[in-house]
Amino acid sequence: MPIYEPVLLKNMSQPGYTGSLKDYEKAGGYRALRTVLGKITPAEVTHLVMKSGLRGRGGAGFPTGVKWGFLPKDYKGPKYLCCNADESEPGTFKDRQLMERDPHQVLEGIAIACYAIGVETAYIYIRGEFVLGANILESAIAEARAAGYLGKAVLGTDITIDIHVHRGAGAYICGEETALLESLEGKRGLPRVKPPFPAIAGLYGKPTVINNVETLANLPHIVNRGPDWFAAIGSPPKSSGTRIFCVSGHVKRPGNYEVPMGITARELIFEQAGGMRSDKPLKAFIPGGASAPFLTPAHLDVKLDFESVAQAGSMLGSGGVTVMEEGTSMVWAALRLTEFFFHESCGKCSPCREGSSWLVQTLRRIMAGQGRMQDLETLTDLCQNIAGRTVCAFGDAEVSPILSTLKYWRHEYEELIRAAEAAGPAELLMPTATRH
Repeated sequence: MPIYEPVLLKNMSQPGYTGSLKDYEKAGGYRALRTVLGKITPAEVTHLVMKSGLRGRGGAGFPTGVKWGFLPKDYKGPKYLCCNADESEPGTFKDRQLMERDPHQVLEGIAIACYAIGVETAYIYIRGEFVLGANILESAIAEARAAGYLGKAVLGTDITIDIHVHRGAGAYICGEETALLESLEGKRGLPRVKPPFPAIAGLYGKPTVINNVETLANLPHIVNRGPDWFAAIGSPPKSSGTRIFCVSGHVKRPGNYEVPMGITARELIFEQAGGMRSDKPLKAFIPGGASAPFLTPAHLDVKLDFESVAQAGSMLGSGGVTVMEEGTSMVWAALRLTEFFFHESCGKCSPCREGSSWLVQTLRRIMAGQGRMQDLETLTDLCQNIAGRTVCAFGDAEVSPILSTLKYWRHEYEELIRAAEAAGPAELLMPTATRH
């Protein structure tokens, strides 16, 4: 892998760096905000971001500058920016580190985005379990406001930028942007039917932009070092910049690794994360969080960028890379993830609400040694009746562990079923799927 320079994790790797305002300013913090505020136009800031090729780091990978451009140009009323900090995808823990270890980097990114899109009020919607992160952000906001980086007349200009932290109640579905907006408005976190899209009718029915923590944290660096610098990193032109990958599972060095987009899965797992924990062969890995389809050792040389991972049949998603060694039951792995999605289903759409229960019951029965060959057809039919038939992408996410394990490790399902058939008839178990 070529030599690269960390961007987002650089400050926190320095000895003695605490993430305080003093430390952040010493590292060049808020220089980007001073560069743009009142000195270049908001449209020019948006153009910088578009030229950089920055794409969303929360899952969908939509071009950030293009997303900002969807806001109505002639709208005179209030607009909002929401920072999606509801990091709840299993295997993903990058945003938490950014908020806890370098909060001002996130705040400066939010302030730059607010200026670019003409927003005075921004909200950080943070997962309720991130108590430490929420407290750190609130303290950092108070520091920034006292120093003139937030509030009224920011840095002596006539610009107002207020940032508020809103703690969610710990529902996975609130990571979906419209469910996040519903929760932020004090309602139950259920996804909205689109259109209208948030850029037109978002928070409180007003034009709203929703960006991920990592996405926003890139903005100060793009301003300071230029869009061409950012665009040259990784796999330009469509997958530029660095990316923080969260590596967990059966590896020797689990953790967050900031690397250029486009390195291979082999480089990430075996060079960065130290290879397999017990030196057993790799059996499977998930490249983009629990909602991304599983990949196999044959995909180790796939580049970790948006296009290459999609061509391999999965998605880069949230950047959560979960590694599994030989000996892992893929039926068990699919069941564990399906149980998570069943538990977290908001219940709004009947295909997801009812289908997730049947998926869990069927998988539990197979694992309990009472499966039947027709269960495999049932699982496939259930998945096909869920995917693409829900208001949000949750339905597609919950079927990916099953469909991908059936695709690559169908023999493991069949072996469990054959063992059950060889054991002879037994009283049929239908474990009840209950939400806790």
